[in-house]
Amino acid sequence: MADELTPETPEDEEQPIKQRKNGLYPGVSDELAQNMSSGWADTEQYELDPVEQAPNTARRRAALSARFPGERLVIPAGRLKTRSNDTEYPFRSAVEYTYLTGDQTEDGVLVLEPTADGHEATLYLLPRSNRENGEFWLDGQGELWVGRRNSLTEAGKLYGIPASDVRELPKALTEATGPVRVVRGHDAVIEAALTDKVTGERDEELRVSLSEARLVKDAFEVGELQKAVDSTVRGFEDVVKVLDKAEATSERYIEGTFFLRARVEGNDIGYGSICASGAHACTLHWVRNDGPVNAGDLLLLDAGVETHSLYTADVTRTLPVNGRFSEIQKKIYDAVYESQEAGIAAVRPGAKYRDFHDEAQRVLAEKLVEWGLVEGPVARVLELGLQRRWTLHGTGHMLGMDVHDCAAARTETYVDGTLEPGMCLTVEPGLYFQADDLTVPEEYRGIGVRIEDDILVTEDGNRNLSAGLPRRSDEVELWMAKLKGQQG
Repeated sequence: MADELTPETPEDEEQPIKQRKNGLYPGVSDELAQNMSSGWADTEQYELDPVEQAPNTARRRAALSARFPGERLVIPAGRLKTRSNDTEYPFRSAVEYTYLTGDQTEDGVLVLEPTADGHEATLYLLPRSNRENGEFWLDGQGELWVGRRNSLTEAGKLYGIPASDVRELPKALTEATGPVRVVRGHDAVIEAALTDKVTGERDEELRVSLSEARLVKDAFEVGELQKAVDSTVRGFEDVVKVLDKAEATSERYIEGTFFLRARVEGNDIGYGSICASGAHACTLHWVRNDGPVNAGDLLLLDAGVETHSLYTADVTRTLPVNGRFSEIQKKIYDAVYESQEAGIAAVRPGAKYRDFHDEAQRVLAEKLVEWGLVEGPVARVLELGLQRRWTLHGTGHMLGMDVHDCAAARTETYVDGTLEPGMCLTVEPGLYFQADDLTVPEEYRGIGVRIEDDILVTEDGNRNLSAGLPRRSDEVELWMAKLKGQQG
């Protein structure tokens, strides 16, 4: 990785170049500075069409404007975060910002200024790097180092929002008057400029409102979620084809294989992939992915591709590494499949959000009683939550630009709410028998099974966006055999 420009220090001079007097720039010769300031072609893009989601983001801003009349609303994209020393993590813009703009640029800020009839939106961004003053090659975030960014004019055309220089915004916010709200946690500079103008309670109302706005997806969002799922299906197929290589290495081979699909077809993975083989499948968020992959074990793969517009899939399959379930593995897997079927069947408009969880848990409780692992009746098990020793987690969550989307929504509108067409959620029951659990027969220990699909609520029921991946145990075996046959 190239280091930033380090001036040379000629041995025959008493002072290093960076201390020269009368130079155009500290540390570089006048001749080099003059040379770098000219001779560059015009790269402005004069013919640009708006991004695909521009009409959708405009409607979202209008709805937000109606929700908070007469108030200045400030929604930052966020800033680069340091990974170590002088390197940063890849930037991923704040969901609220991209949801309202379609843009994903670091340091960006959307400001909705109140007007007599609503709000006027302005997108504050870093402009193109200045070629004349050397910014583009002397600044570590200049375009020579990190790549070209859109001009303010280009950004205005792409996102349908007038754009201004973000470097002028903190001062403007400091001097502004009137009520203001900001989405916190993304940009300390912007928050500092508003320190004496905002309150935590009012800002939280803005964050909650934006979270609840995402509960129902529009047609663009549904299309992006399907795109994410389709790429995820191909990523799972990739993994099955290389299970022999994973056996020779580790879970990281699986992680890397899926990651390749995510980066080639999308923006990234939507969350840390869980590539859990053997007893690791009993750890709900196993993301170390450094364990062995052995024939005879089950592989729990929980992974999702994130699209370029930041919508993510979230799919889990539990696969026999050698292609065939053992008798006890099949018994546990089929129980989870039956539970998931009951949960999916409960997803429909007008149903309570909690219904699919309750139905899935009921089936798992019935199986645990049937197997003699917990004393019935089933109603007693559910009332006391005794099944949770082996089921552990909820049966699903909303899905969208965050893998656990709409997390700031109020309980009454989400968990205690009612399903509507356009909502997208996961249904993901599981059974996990820890390797050291002495309350179950030895043959159960170290087996973890989860099956997860992405379900869209439709006008007349639901649609399984991830139906391209088989779920029933016999279909999983046939699917794996076919893919392994294609391997050669």
